[in-house]
Amino acid sequence: QVQLVESGGGLVQPGGSLRLSCAASGSIFSIYGMGWYRQAPGKQRELVALITRGGSTTYADSVKGRFAISRDNAKNSVYLQMNSLNSEDTAVYYCKTDVEVRIGAVYFYWGQGTQVTVSS
Repeated sequence: QVQLVESGGGLVQPGGSLRLSCAASGSIFSIYGMGWYRQAPGKQRELVALITRGGSTTYADSVKGRFAISRDNAKNSVYLQMNSLNSEDTAVYYCKTDVEVRIGAVYFYWGQGTQVTVSS
């Protein structure tokens, strides 16, 4: 069993910043890709950013230049630094990880979600 615990969401004014964290624990042999997704009310869940174990990153066009994803492999954690936030960034943010729970057995897991609200 693998658990993902997210933190760092909240209410922020337009132009402000937040840093999300997600830590994985449990039966972990290795972690491969880690990422952040978000879901706004009435919309489908969408990719925000991905990071490979080696540190290669991918971003949605809407967040390029404003958000930065990073990870700490020793802590089984992934982070999302969000700058220059605007109202369109308001959503529930979810982390997702691809976990090898034993050799050859890789599954993906979702966090519980953390609310980010950008409003004045």
